[in-house]
Amino acid sequence: MNKKIVLEDGLEFVGTGFGSPENRMVELVFNTSMVGYQEIVSDPSYTGQAVVMTYPLIGNYGMCDDDYETLRPSVSGLIVREYCEKPSNFRYTRTLEDVMKEFDIVGVCGIDTRTLGRYIRNYGTCRAYICDSGISTEDAVAALKAWVPATDFVAQVSTRETYDWSTAKISDLYPLQSNHVVAIDCGMKRNIPRSLARRGCKVTVVPWDSSAEYILSLKPDGVFISNGPGDPQDAVPTIAAIKQLIGKVPIFGICLGHQIISLAYGADTYKLKFGHRGGNHPVKNLKTGKIEITSQNHSYAVREESLAGTGLEVTHINILDNTIEGVECKKDRVFSVQYHPESAPGPQDSAYLFDEFIDIMNESKGVVENA
Repeated sequence: MNKKIVLEDGLEFVGTGFGSPENRMVELVFNTSMVGYQEIVSDPSYTGQAVVMTYPLIGNYGMCDDDYETLRPSVSGLIVREYCEKPSNFRYTRTLEDVMKEFDIVGVCGIDTRTLGRYIRNYGTCRAYICDSGISTEDAVAALKAWVPATDFVAQVSTRETYDWSTAKISDLYPLQSNHVVAIDCGMKRNIPRSLARRGCKVTVVPWDSSAEYILSLKPDGVFISNGPGDPQDAVPTIAAIKQLIGKVPIFGICLGHQIISLAYGADTYKLKFGHRGGNHPVKNLKTGKIEITSQNHSYAVREESLAGTGLEVTHINILDNTIEGVECKKDRVFSVQYHPESAPGPQDSAYLFDEFIDIMNESKGVVENA
C-alpha cells in the first residue's frame, strides 16, 4: 500500500502503485466502460486527467499493437480496483503496466473504485494528488490548493506538422480515394482518419492552429475538426479558422470539434458536473426519432439557450440529461456531434455520420450517387 489519492477536501484512498512511480496532480474523472481500457488510455482527450475505471478488472487482455488511438498516450493516471499482471489474449504484445511506465502514466490499484466513482458523480469532477502514501494529507491538500493546471492541452497533443494519413501502413487496406478531407488535429483519435479512409477519403492532417487560408490552400472537399482535451474556449486559433471556413467548404466536427463549431457560430459552452464518459450513453436523433447508443468522453457541453439566432439547429440530445449532442446548419453544410461515431471503444450505431459527411461532400462537388 505505497500510493494514495488525496482529494481537495482531504478524503483519501490508499492503494498500490503501478505504472510510473511519479507523484502527480490531476483532474479526476470516471469511465463506465466494461472494455476498451487501451483505447481509453491512448485517447488524447484525457490529457491532464486520471481516469477511474468503474469496471473492477483492468489489464486482463493486455495491449495490442493495432488498437492504440494515439501512438504517444498522454493520460495522466489510471485508477482501478484490480490490475491483472498476466494478460490472456493471443493478440497482446505488451502489458498495460509496460505501456504506462514508458509513457509516464501513474497508476493506483486496490482501492474502492465504486466509492470513488460515486464521489465524483455526487460532487463533480475534482482535483486530486496521486502521491506516495508517506506524504501527509495536510501537505497533499495544500499542494492541491496551490496547483495551477495547464490550459495548453490541445497544443500538447496536436500534430506539429501537416501529414498525409494515406502514408500510414494501414491505408493500403483502403479503396481508391475520391474525397480530400483536411482534418484539424486537436488531439485526434486514430480511428477517425481510419473511418474516413475506409470510405474512400484522402485525409490530410493539419495542426490545431492552422489558418483558414492554409487549409483552403490544400483544396479540401471537406474539413473535419477532431476531438481533444481541455476547455473548448481555449482553442482560439481553431475557432477563428472555422469562422472563416464556414460556408466555403463542408465541415464536420466530433466532440471538441462540435464545441468549436458551436463557438464559431456564436454559441456558448459550459463545464458539466462530472462529464460523460462511457460506451453506453443513449442519444436521440431528432431527425429520425431513433435512439442511438453512443461512446462519449467530454467535460463540456454546448449551452442550449445560446444557440438562438446562431443559425445552428439541434439534431441530437442526450436522453439522460437533455444536453445538446448534435447541431447542424444545412445552408452552410456544417454539422457536428458531441459523441464519438468512430466508437473506439464502443457501439457502432452512429457510424452513419461519416457516410453523411461523404454525401455532403459529393453533393457539394455535384457528384450524384450511383451516377
